[in-house]
Parts: sequence; C-alpha cells; structure tokens
Amino acid sequence: MTDYFAFYGLPVSFNPDAALVKQKFYELSKKYHPDFYINESEAKQAEVLELSTVNNKAYQVLNDPFKRLHYILEVKGVLVEGENYSLPQEFLMDMMDVNEALMDLQLELDAGRLSALKADVAVVEQQIFDEIAVLTAKFDEQGGDGQSDSLAAIKDLYYRNKYLQRIRDSIKSVS
Repeated sequence: MTDYFAFYGLPVSFNPDAALVKQKFYELSKKYHPDFYINESEAKQAEVLELSTVNNKAYQVLNDPFKRLHYILEVKGVLVEGENYSLPQEFLMDMMDVNEALMDLQLELDAGRLSALKADVAVVEQQIFDEIAVLTAKFDEQGGDGQSDSLAAIKDLYYRNKYLQRIRDSIKSVS
C-alpha cells in the first residue's frame, strides 16, 4: 500500500492541513502531468502515469475525513480486511432497539415515530463524530505508545459508525 502521507511529505495525521494537502496535490499534478512526458520513453510515460494516479488517489483519501480515517487505521495495521470485529454489547443492545423500531415501521409506517427514530440515530451519530474528533486530535498530539491506545478506540468508533450507516440506509428504505 502506498503511503500517501509520505508521498506528500506530510506526517501521518487524522487532521492534516487541508490547504497543504491541496497545495501538494496541485504541485504534483503539474509535476506528473502525462502531457509533459509525451516525448519520453514508454517506460517513463508509464511511470509518470502511475505517479499521477497515486497523486489522484492520495488526494481523494487525504481530502476526505472518512476515507482518511479508514486509510490510517489500515496503514497502522489496526483494520484488517474481513475482520469479524465485535462491537460492545451495550451499543448492540441500543441498536437492537433501533432495529426493532425499524421493523415495526416497515410493517406500519408512522411519520412521527420515523422522525423520532431518525433524531435518535442522529444523536448517536453525533456522539460518535464528537468522540472521533477528540481521539483523532489526541492521536495527532501523541507519539509512540499513546497512539496505539487512541487507534484502538478510534477503530471501535469506526465500526460503530459503519453499523450506523447500515441503519441509516434502512431508514431511507422505510421513508
């Protein structure tokens, strides 16, 4: 996996300077624009095209907070593809109540109950975003061992948010 932070010459951060990310993107877009290498060998053209592609992917990831969060957790070895992560029992119990309410709404739509359910989910979602903001700022300030504690907590919130995304999708299908 390409290290997008190293590619841009930036430290790994959940909250990089957005203006600096954009500046690096434009700088490398000019440097690796395939049109500037039209008279070069096929090998050089292929290399530049690959670097241009990496630049575009790096910008897409580093410019989007959710993609960046996922990427850092992956790069740090905290997220493993296909992992069967266990969410905390308390969270799952709360979500079971939400899912039951959703099933009831699928059987009998009630706009008031649906609106209340959306509001409840929005509150949980905001709490997760707030906790992620605190933990990612803490990670960026820490070094070494302290970062691994933050990463474990961020990973848990990442999975909670993914679970909530499925619920939000189900709510959309009901409304």
